[in-house]
Amino acid sequence: MKKIKEYQKKLMAYITKYIRPQSIQMTISISFTVVAVLGMGTIGVSLYNRFVNQMEDMTIESSEQLLNQTAINLETYLRNMRRISDAMYYSVIKNKDLATETLEEEMNLLYEANKDNLISIACYTNSGELVAAAPVATEKENLDIVHQEWFTEAVGQMENIHFSTPHVQNLFDNTSYRYYWVVSLSQAVELTNRGNSTLGVLLVDMNYSSIEQLLNKANTDNSSEYVYLMDSNGEIIYHPKQKLIYTDLYEENNLAAVNYEDGSRQEQFQGEKRLITVKTVSYTGWKIVSVVPMSSFNMGLSGTRQFAILFVSLAMLMIIVLNQLVSARITKPLQKLNESAKEWEAGNMNPHIYVGGSLEVEHLGKTLRSTVEQVQQLMHDILVEQEEKRKSELDALQSQINPHFLYNTLDSIVWMIEGERYEDAVFMVTQLASLFRISLSRGKTIIRIEDEIRHAKNYMNIQKVRYKNIFRIDFRIEEEILNCCTVKLVVQPLLENAIYYGVECMDGEGEIEVVGCRRGDEVYIEVKDNGIGMPKETVDALLTENNRMRKKGSGVGIINVHNRIQLRFGKRYGLEIESRPDEGTTVRIHLPYIEYSQETVELLEGGKLKQLKGERKDDEK
Repeated sequence: MKKIKEYQKKLMAYITKYIRPQSIQMTISISFTVVAVLGMGTIGVSLYNRFVNQMEDMTIESSEQLLNQTAINLETYLRNMRRISDAMYYSVIKNKDLATETLEEEMNLLYEANKDNLISIACYTNSGELVAAAPVATEKENLDIVHQEWFTEAVGQMENIHFSTPHVQNLFDNTSYRYYWVVSLSQAVELTNRGNSTLGVLLVDMNYSSIEQLLNKANTDNSSEYVYLMDSNGEIIYHPKQKLIYTDLYEENNLAAVNYEDGSRQEQFQGEKRLITVKTVSYTGWKIVSVVPMSSFNMGLSGTRQFAILFVSLAMLMIIVLNQLVSARITKPLQKLNESAKEWEAGNMNPHIYVGGSLEVEHLGKTLRSTVEQVQQLMHDILVEQEEKRKSELDALQSQINPHFLYNTLDSIVWMIEGERYEDAVFMVTQLASLFRISLSRGKTIIRIEDEIRHAKNYMNIQKVRYKNIFRIDFRIEEEILNCCTVKLVVQPLLENAIYYGVECMDGEGEIEVVGCRRGDEVYIEVKDNGIGMPKETVDALLTENNRMRKKGSGVGIINVHNRIQLRFGKRYGLEIESRPDEGTTVRIHLPYIEYSQETVELLEGGKLKQLKGERKDDEK
């Protein structure tokens, strides 16, 4: 019983937590979805049926246009062939007396002008005797001319031109032993011999390949749709599967189609439903037939069906999403406002505060947004105050450098004067003046590395005079970094420490090197000496605030330089120290690669390093 009660409590808690708050939204969403599904289903079916009917009409129209264009092309070709026949008859044969004149010259000229579409031109008497032919060729033996179809048709229909079905040309010997498929155009002509008129037949053998090429353009190899040509008796002149038809491997419903009138209709042939379109060719009575299997039409529609289903499904999905948005708009403005408050509570100081819903909820959102803006303003004021404090600390650290160095140099000048080294004292005073012109830098803390190195060289010139050249100094600075930004007075304190704590106490000659280079987006300046060095424990404690070495200097040099660099450029930069007892010490200055300009100086002086880095990234992009 206890387990059952616990299960009931969990179930009620689940219902209370997840179902009840969504009940209104769920009801609205389900209602809208059902209506949308029914409406889109009805609209989809109606649109699909209309599309099918339009596709069928477009297919019929396309077939008719194709046949019309094919018929025009074929009629144009046949008209040209008829013009050749008429030109030969009316312009040549009618004006010639065969007893005294020949037809060969004009016939050859006419053939040469149209030989791309012709195989031969020939003229025969009513007894089958050859009068003339072009091109000139030897007539085959034992020909029964008068009983050939083209001859009998021409004689039987004296007023008309007769077009034959495709056949092999068998009149003349061919030296290349080739045979040609031709369509013969024949007509009865009147021959004149010694003033007497006799009957004859003019024969024009057209190249069948020309007709074949015209109709091949209407057929595509990758389609089940095709076009074929037949004469008025239903005998096929052209068919894309003509060879299969001649070998009885393929059948065509041409005997039925010959009785069809021009236009489109549906027929049933060999268990297949087909759309047939017929167009009659002028002059000949030939018929061009377009065949479109309904199966291919349905296959084309399958993609349309899939598209329609996909479109309706996407439309339904969009409606469902829209329903969700509408229901959320109605039921969840308070939830969104609560989420904004939670985001702010979690620590996001710039949250997106939702303002919307009813007037009351909108007012709460505006009030919360105003509160957030006030808090942001207070935080901004605090940050400005902290930046001013940081600048004050930086100025205080900077002010420690100048007296520190000045005291040491003045002590040296006093020692020189006391030792009556007046020329050295004058030289040191001159170098000191030049040095302090650079160190002042018109009140700026950011200078060029070039100026910082010049300042360091002036300092070392002073120290070399003081210490009577007990050490050797070598500057090796890459020109690429000379125009980069640095905090002023960072190299001189390191040189001072190298002298005081490194080479001053050595028995031999001391060596100090200043090396500057660029590595990627970083700049490194190293101060190396071959002095007495330091143990690792001393090195580790040098950059801590609670351990300042006080020997001969003020003790603020290294930690001062380190802090000033980090205050200006960030915790990533500063000093790195390497030292070994009796081997020497290397102090490495780590700076960002920032080219010197008035703009960059103003940004760095104002503590806007992040803004400067952002501009550099934009320039790189």
